[in-house]
Parts: sequence; structure tokens; C-alpha cells
Amino acid sequence: MGKPTGFLEHGRELPQKRDPSVRIEDNKEFVLNEEFGDKINTQASRCMDCGVPFCHSGCPIGNIIPEFNDAVYRDSWEEAWNILSSTNNFPEFTGRVCPSPCETACVLGINQDPITICNIEKTIVERAYKEGYAKPKKPRSRSGKSVAIIGSGPAGLSAAEQLNSAGHCVTVFERDEKVGGLLRFGIPDFKLGMDIIDRKVNLMAEAGVKFEVNAHIGVDINAQQLRQDFDVVLLTGGSTVPRDLPIPGRELKGVHFAMEFLGQNNRRANDMDLKGEEIHAAGKHVVVIGGGDTGSDCVGTSNRHKAASITQVEIMPIPPEKRPANMPWPQYPMIMKTTTSHEEGCERHWNILTKEFIANDKGEVTGLRIADIVWQDAAPGERPSFEEVAGSERVIPCDLAFLAMGFLHPEPTGVLAQLDIKLDERGNVAAEGFATNQKGVFAAGDMRTGQSLVVRCINEGRECAIAIDKYLMESSNLEAKANSLMLSE
Repeated sequence: MGKPTGFLEHGRELPQKRDPSVRIEDNKEFVLNEEFGDKINTQASRCMDCGVPFCHSGCPIGNIIPEFNDAVYRDSWEEAWNILSSTNNFPEFTGRVCPSPCETACVLGINQDPITICNIEKTIVERAYKEGYAKPKKPRSRSGKSVAIIGSGPAGLSAAEQLNSAGHCVTVFERDEKVGGLLRFGIPDFKLGMDIIDRKVNLMAEAGVKFEVNAHIGVDINAQQLRQDFDVVLLTGGSTVPRDLPIPGRELKGVHFAMEFLGQNNRRANDMDLKGEEIHAAGKHVVVIGGGDTGSDCVGTSNRHKAASITQVEIMPIPPEKRPANMPWPQYPMIMKTTTSHEEGCERHWNILTKEFIANDKGEVTGLRIADIVWQDAAPGERPSFEEVAGSERVIPCDLAFLAMGFLHPEPTGVLAQLDIKLDERGNVAAEGFATNQKGVFAAGDMRTGQSLVVRCINEGRECAIAIDKYLMESSNLEAKANSLMLSE
């Protein structure tokens, strides 16, 4: 693939970013991709003729990575776009927010730095929009079948585009005033701007997908009505019930779920209705509880608000700097991750037990009581346990706390209750394949699997679209599209 000796001649290189002191002054993307220029061809040349490309299996949607790398190296951008878009409906999203499991599975990554797959993907899609390769995926004919999709996150949108391209009449229902779900109201603009979402949604609308916003199914519209009006109903409402922290003082003013903060800031940055009491970190001592990407997003947003201090705490131990022996290549390793938000300023602490929120006489949070812990080795078949370190208890300043500890399951009321959908033991939608216990009702994405990655939700939508197409038409050609495209090149 590409240049046979490329990986021997060139090292891994990524675009520069705006200085942290500058980029925290706005909510704009800060990776200087356009200034990378011809270096992207050089980076694509590092892709090896590795025989068995494990990046394929590392990527949840099966992107045909060596082939689009080769096309980029040869400066054949339309070919690269055709290859990439044959498997990925939204490379403009994954190129920005995916944690790149493909890169951790890269064969070159065994003993060198892996290929910059995510940045190459982002460059391909931006070139496609610039040069007009990105076009509406209009069907050749209509099947006469109709599908209602509840939820407009990555699973719902990918299913919508696939089913529309198969000729079905697709309507996507979104409870908020704009399409995108957590893509729009959960991921900060400095990582994924609303304009990036809008341009793709506009292409989908041009292709024939209908969007109904401010349509809260199960609240404003009875879900049973959709069963009567459509041949199929697809549930892609996500895993939206956050994990709470039941400690004393949880009810205090200033303690919020992370998504309350992140969603409101995206609204503020785009001159939209804040929907609720304003949450702003300016001049406050912020504590973020949870060490994942959502917590990191709270850090970056608080930096842009000019918080007085930002502390991020995590109950788990600090991850190793390098791939541990129990997570060998090509597995995705749990290693220490310093994000661009952390680069902007944040104190980080691990092995921390949060014990109590401290209040002033106005019922406002002013501090957080914490303690250090030590994890104990677990016996086979048992869960790990921890012990508090004696004398380590202390109170840290906390005027604003964000709970960023993940999500439990979809909301069991509303649409799920109205349709009498069976749930599994974890509170997710129980499904055989993608079919629920109700005939003609399917589920995909986090609502079915539990909290996951954007790229996995895209794959869920694509795979569910095949199941729905077969249900409606007895067979489907959706699954063969990528292979047929490659054979026709």
C-alpha cells in the first residue's frame, strides 16, 4: 500500500493546535488541519502492506483503512472519499471525536507510532465537502414503506441515511429544537461544531430524510400513534439516565450532572435558549467527578468560562503510561490519557473517594470532603474492593460540582412504557438482534447496548438498517454496498 518504505522514512506527525491560552477564549475548533498541507500524504505513506490489516477489526464500522490511505498517498481524493463513505456515514464526526481504536490495532503500532488514521479520515471528509464529493445519498426509487426513528443521535442518523438510501420513507423525531442528540448538546463545540452537524443533516434532508424537531415522543406525541402511522418504529433515544452520586449534600445548589452543564454551554455558544437556570463556572472552584471524556469536556468548558480552579477526581487508580501486559496489541488499552482540555489547565487526582458536599448557610455547595483510597486485589470471580487511607480525609474548595460518571440506561418512562418495551437486567432495551418484543419495533445504539462510543452507535444504526430492510422487503442489499463499491473501482 502507498509507499513500501514510507513507515521507515517518516515518523508520526499531527497538525499543530492553537495555543491553549488563545483557544480558551472561544468555543471554536483549534486543530490547525488546513495548515498541515502535503504532510497528510506523507503520513498516509506510512501505512504498511501489512498482509492482515488489524485496523479493520479495530474499527467498529470496518473502515477500509489501508485502501483510503493509499488513495490519499496518491492524491486521489475522490477515490479516498468513496472508500471512506462506503462504510462510514459520518466521518466528519468520527474524525473529530473517535478515540481511534483503529490506531491502537495498527500493525505498525506494535513497535512504532501507529498511522494517524483519524486525522487522515478528517482530512478526507473536509476535502470531500470542499470539492463537492460529499453529495446527498438519494435512492433510485421508493419502496412505499415508512420508518419512524425516535432519536437523532449517531445511531438514529446512520440508520436514517441507510434506510432512506434503500428507498424507504424515513422520518426522524427529535425532542430538542435541533437534530443531533448528544452530538449537538453533549460534545462541546470546540471538539465538534454545530455547523459540522448541520451541513450533514442538510445533505440528508436533501436526499429525502424528514426531520421533526420539538417532537418528544412519549410526552408530546403518544408512541402508539407512530405504530399506526409507520410500518416500522426504530428506537434510538440513547442511554440518557446519568449515574448519580448518593452522598450527603447531593441536593445542594451548584451540584449538577455533567450534561446539564455541557448542553447548556453549547446552547449559549450558539445563541439558543438555555432551557433552565444558568450554570456558569466563571470565578468558581470547579470539581469534576469522573475521569472519562465527559469529565474532560467539563474541564475544557470550565477553562473557557475562566473558572478560578478546576480539579478532576477519579475513584479508580491512575492508568499506566504504556500498554499493560494484560492488554496486548491489538486490544484497545486502558492507558493514561491527557486530553487537549487537560493541557489547558486542571489538577487531576486518582484513588479518590468522594464523601460529602459541604454547604454554606444559603444551601450552596462550598466544599467537597474527600479521602484517599487503596485498591485491594480481588479474588477470582469477585469484585475489587478498596480501603480508605487513615488520616487522608480533607475538604477541598468546591463552588460548582459536575457529576461525569457515565450513564446507566435509557429513560424507562415515556416511549418505552407506552410501547410496553421489554428491558434487560441492566435497564436497556431487550432485543433479539435489533428486534424488540413488539412486532415492527426495533432498537439500536446506546438504548440497546448501554453507553458506548459514537463510532459504535454509527455501526449499530447501519446494522439495524439491514435488519429493518429485511423485515420490510424480505431481503436487503445494504450490507453488500461497500464490497460492491470496491469491486466496481
